[in-house]
Amino acid sequence: MASSSFLPTKEVEGESATVPNWLELPKDITANILQRLDTFEIVTSACLVCPLWWNICKDPLMWRTISMRKRNIYHSDNNLVDICRFAIERSCGQLESIWVEYFGTNELLQCIAENASKLRCLRFVNCWRITDKGFSEAVRNFPLLEGLDISLCNLSKYSLEVVGRRCKLLKCLKFVRNGFYDFDGDDEAFVIAETMSGLRQLNISGNDMTYVGLISILDGCPLLETLNIRRCYNVNLSGSLRRRCLEQIKDVQLPVQHYIEEYDYDDDHVTYHDSLLDDDCYDPYD
Repeated sequence: MASSSFLPTKEVEGESATVPNWLELPKDITANILQRLDTFEIVTSACLVCPLWWNICKDPLMWRTISMRKRNIYHSDNNLVDICRFAIERSCGQLESIWVEYFGTNELLQCIAENASKLRCLRFVNCWRITDKGFSEAVRNFPLLEGLDISLCNLSKYSLEVVGRRCKLLKCLKFVRNGFYDFDGDDEAFVIAETMSGLRQLNISGNDMTYVGLISILDGCPLLETLNIRRCYNVNLSGSLRRRCLEQIKDVQLPVQHYIEEYDYDDDHVTYHDSLLDDDCYDPYD
């Protein structure tokens, strides 16, 4: 279809201007545009614009990726959960990637488990209402999971162990701690090493593991290409352990204290930027 067929011309202050008729855009282009919006905006606004957009939003493939990262101060967490559940159920089993921040609950995870057998990427960040029990029950239903981000949540080594045992395709794990509390020492590192041998990317910044836990990860995860241990200040990276990290891992992010005291600026594959909530976890659609 020629562009002139849906770009009518009208006069504006004596000059010719083209104004697009959005309703005459091909449906696949309109769907592509709508998919770039946050899920909250699609559910509460976009799908209500006109019958055409409503019909497009009824397509389960529109909900293959769900992203609700923005914290909307005008809506309660319970309301946001309801909106997210609506999107999950609309996917009719096609959901492959979901990103939720702040308002995630056990009940929402259970909804995903019941409606997303094809899930490949799960990100629940800053969701302190999730428990080990609720998470463990849900994650058992995600055998195809390749990327997982459960940073700044109230989860422990027990959740990690279930992930490692049940999600054999896992390639990327982001399990960032805030670095202010004493958690399980090396126990979390041991679980990762024992159950997640296929990992390519690992971010456990803020973990309180020691050099023993780091060695277990290096031994148990031989395929690692990216490792972030920023704010892991209990790790002593002197001598051979430092050299092993640099030789074995392509991209290493080390505690700042070691960078200041020991490392040169020209270590090409050592980086030091803070990636607490950066979008650096594996995503099939990146």
